[in-house]
Amino acid sequence: MYSPIVLIGPMAAGKSTIANLLAAELNMERFGVDEHRWDYYKAQGYDFDEGKAIYEAGGSKALLQYWKPYEAGTVVKMLKDHPNTVMDFGAGHSVYEDEALFAKVESALRDLPNVVLLLPSPDLDKSVEICNQRFIAMQPPDGDPVDPEILELNGHFVKHPSNHKLAKITVYTEGKTPQQTCAEVIKKLVKVVE
Repeated sequence: MYSPIVLIGPMAAGKSTIANLLAAELNMERFGVDEHRWDYYKAQGYDFDEGKAIYEAGGSKALLQYWKPYEAGTVVKMLKDHPNTVMDFGAGHSVYEDEALFAKVESALRDLPNVVLLLPSPDLDKSVEICNQRFIAMQPPDGDPVDPEILELNGHFVKHPSNHKLAKITVYTEGKTPQQTCAEVIKKLVKVVE
């Protein structure tokens, strides 16, 4: 039996793919933070109109900063609400500039041994390049071009120390199939003594 398995990392690192595989392999429920976050944000008083105004005035970076307190609160509450799951965080849910918000998330994850950082490579520049290429490839072909600010933010997520401080396990995915990555994660997981 495993304690909650938490997957963190930048956009297009493979968190949701690996979470689905782990959940199936280990017979655990998968809980995707990005899929449920808005209900948690709203419960904390998130204002969609204010978020929209902030985005229109300052772009993605400004909106991301507005999200930060809600992201930290969501992480804490979701971990309490959904124990014993495979949980994949959104890319921003593990990256904080504000020391108090980081401490809040770090405290919520402190006793969990299976916090797994997924990155393509130990070479962070290479990880940025690979994740951004994957992110671009994931977009619909007839959609709007990818906002360069989003790709810059993803580089920030890769290189920011938060993920590296929170992770108890790091798995590099370059050159591996999702199934191989899943198997490597399982090998490194810590089992709970029953």
